[in-house]
Amino acid sequence: MPAAWFNHYDKDVPHTIEYPEAPLWTLLESAAKRYPNQIALDFMGYTLRYLDLWKASRKFAQGLVGLGVKPGDRVAIMLPNTPQFVIAFYGTLIAGGIVVNVNPLYTPRELKHQLVDSGSETLVILNLIWPRYQEIASEVPVKRVITTGIQDCLPFPKNLLYPIKARREGRWVNLPNDPRRSAFKALLQRSAQLETPHAAKPDDVALLQYTGGTTGLSKGAMLTHRNLMANTFQSVAWFPGAKDLEGKGVMLGAIPFFHVYGMTVSMNYAIALGYKNVLLPRPEVEPSIKAIEKHHVTHFPGVPTMYVGFNNFPGIQNRKVGSVKVCISGAAALPVEVATRFEELTGGKLVEGYGLTEASPSTHCSPIMGLRKKGSIGLPMPGVDAKILGLDMQELPVGEIGELAVRGPNVMKGYWNKPEETAKTLMVDWLLTGDLARMDQDGYFYIVDRKKDMIIASGYNVYPREVEEVLYTHPAVQEAAVVGVPDPYRGETVAAFIVLNPEFKGKVQQEEIEQHCRKDLAAYKVPHIIEFRDELPKSAVGKILRRELKEIAAKER
Repeated sequence: MPAAWFNHYDKDVPHTIEYPEAPLWTLLESAAKRYPNQIALDFMGYTLRYLDLWKASRKFAQGLVGLGVKPGDRVAIMLPNTPQFVIAFYGTLIAGGIVVNVNPLYTPRELKHQLVDSGSETLVILNLIWPRYQEIASEVPVKRVITTGIQDCLPFPKNLLYPIKARREGRWVNLPNDPRRSAFKALLQRSAQLETPHAAKPDDVALLQYTGGTTGLSKGAMLTHRNLMANTFQSVAWFPGAKDLEGKGVMLGAIPFFHVYGMTVSMNYAIALGYKNVLLPRPEVEPSIKAIEKHHVTHFPGVPTMYVGFNNFPGIQNRKVGSVKVCISGAAALPVEVATRFEELTGGKLVEGYGLTEASPSTHCSPIMGLRKKGSIGLPMPGVDAKILGLDMQELPVGEIGELAVRGPNVMKGYWNKPEETAKTLMVDWLLTGDLARMDQDGYFYIVDRKKDMIIASGYNVYPREVEEVLYTHPAVQEAAVVGVPDPYRGETVAAFIVLNPEFKGKVQQEEIEQHCRKDLAAYKVPHIIEFRDELPKSAVGKILRRELKEIAAKER
């Protein structure tokens, strides 16, 4: 029997997908053949066409081979969204290596864990990060480091002015002569193109993508060439108009590529369709708006905090942002009011998607053109199956809350060197997400909350997302996060951290927010602690860090 959700797919969205049974690097090879002179990357005015990007990636691959990298070796890439990231990513795969994505903001401790756990012998980093690597250099298996600076991919005269500016601001790092170090730019210049790219099998690991580590040390999800290829084409298939923009679309590459969401829905998606990708090294609002105006951006994937900032940017109603056609928001719940306002401003579509590192990452999304339901993450994407499981691991009926499980060609092979953790997460071919969810009669799914984020107050279950949705309906609330904190009487109590819209600062009291919540929430769900803050702690991808807020709230009690 066909799944209920197929009835609500947009027209021309297939129920299943076809994708090449080929190494992921063939996405770039194909784009270079079809659109050799189309601009692939635009970084602060520096442009790289598809044929040149393909050549540079093969040169990087040859450089790696020359340094001693062999198929299966792990190559850690610790870079922001720059041309060097894309070249290093695809070059590593062409050489047969396994990419290890590393957040450039990581501390030496976090970097050490990831390098040791992955066994990475090669590290590609920004010059600025060298001192952090030096702190742990003797404790990690790294044998070779490839360094690069922002100036390496800037047009004249920015490439000359950037070092001057960096020195003036105290951000310049003088790199020592180290036999393990090679310069990225010099490596490309002295390397020929690798003649025969490595013919990886679909089930070979292409990427170790480390989980956020919110419950302890992060784990490396083994994502194969098949996983990443499938999720790219699942994402392409979800937007019926994507093919019409092939070779003409413009992607805003603001969401970090070192995060699996940005890597799939921005970098790989754009390359699969021959789009121009406008790269921003940081996901900031004002540069994003300027890029949309200048480049007539058609695709703007992001996270809720980016769209909140966009909606509240001074004078946004007068900016020329009407080129935007589609935006998929991921990494956190998207408040309905945020999406509605964004669509009013741009005329484009903003829908909520859902995924997780272990699924490459996308599994669900609301229809771009069709029915969207308040609070829903939408429907399983083509090729994805999903169900809700009870405590006994049996499927639950429609409407009941349990753990969301998914399966499909995008689901990981397992965790790197962690068979016990893999066994807890993969049940036959089903991935247990750790998220509490429900499904309605139409096949729309709703994330109630993370298992670990659920608050139990006086024996009642409180789901932070539900409380946050009510908070966002108050006009003064710009951002909100709800967590549970220990309480001697109730077990846990509900705490809300709120960033007010600028025009409401100093004009709204905690009592007003509490009364607003009482209109739509049962008494046990109403926040007992309400704190106004200038900003909320966020990860590099813009996801609000509930764990830090819980620690703050616990200390203050």
